[in-house]
Amino acid sequence: MNTFLYFLKNLQSVPMVTTWELEELAEMKGHQDLYTKQSPQRLQRLREFSIIESAVSSNRIEGVAIDDKRIGTVIFGNTNPRDRNEEEVRGYRNALDLIHTQADKLPLSIETICKLHALTRPNIWDSGKFKEDAGDIIETYADGSSRIRFKTVAPEQVESALNTAIKGAIRIPCGITEFLL
Repeated sequence: MNTFLYFLKNLQSVPMVTTWELEELAEMKGHQDLYTKQSPQRLQRLREFSIIESAVSSNRIEGVAIDDKRIGTVIFGNTNPRDRNEEEVRGYRNALDLIHTQADKLPLSIETICKLHALTRPNIWDSGKFKEDAGDIIETYADGSSRIRFKTVAPEQVESALNTAIKGAIRIPCGITEFLL
């Protein structure tokens, strides 16, 4: 969160190399219809693979893991999750579905962020709420020593930090789409 603040306060203009990359990305998006018509099955497999990787990897960072044999069933199936971990992975998939199907209708707001959080943590006491405890990312080494790898925003500063980030968001129109920095 604070990393964005560092870059935003010093951003006078968008570097040319960034502009080139964004334009190239927009051009590739223009080819999307062609790929969609020529290889729909391949695109579907890539989409499913990316959803699985995103849901599993993002949850693994939080210490949430599920049995490899259940991944496809949990993410794409209609069965009930067996435990909290499966529920969180399915919730993450639900949040991704909302983003992919309604991105143009989702305002960048605290309400949207809380809604996405609630989807990722269904039926859990802190679902859709700001954190109450500090949660720094601690790296522990094989010798038992550790260090703070990432210092998180203090719980009492989360809402203010989110408001600042939202107000400081920069939208750059670029070809077909727009990018949020």
